[in-house]
Amino acid sequence: MRYLAESFILGALRRGRSVQQFLGPCGSAARPGVRYVEVRVTKGPFEVYLHVVEDVGSESFLDLIEFPPFDTGDEASEFGLLLGMADEPLAALQVAEQRVGAERGRWVNEGIVQDEYGDFVRAGRPTDVSPDGWRWPVIMRR
Repeated sequence: MRYLAESFILGALRRGRSVQQFLGPCGSAARPGVRYVEVRVTKGPFEVYLHVVEDVGSESFLDLIEFPPFDTGDEASEFGLLLGMADEPLAALQVAEQRVGAERGRWVNEGIVQDEYGDFVRAGRPTDVSPDGWRWPVIMRR
């Protein structure tokens, strides 16, 4: 099973492991991009980052961390956009849910987000729903 139950999400974060969620496509047909959100463990509070990268992948190149940032003019975008911080793991998940529409039942362990991207590529890069029928969230910039 790819998706983590809430208890496993919280356990991973408490053990110092990040969790991620693929959020689907962005950009245009001429300049496609993809988004994913990450709850990262730090020595202080948990940090929630939105990553927006160019969609330069293929079935043989799925490593999202190697993709160039979508907004090349913004140095911070190379590391992701900090959406918020929280002292508790559950509060960090809520930041992701509120800011970018993350779903509690769609978190994966760090690195597995590239498998989600692979499914997206193999399905022909659908623009409205994920390959398993989940509607891509609409991300509003604040």
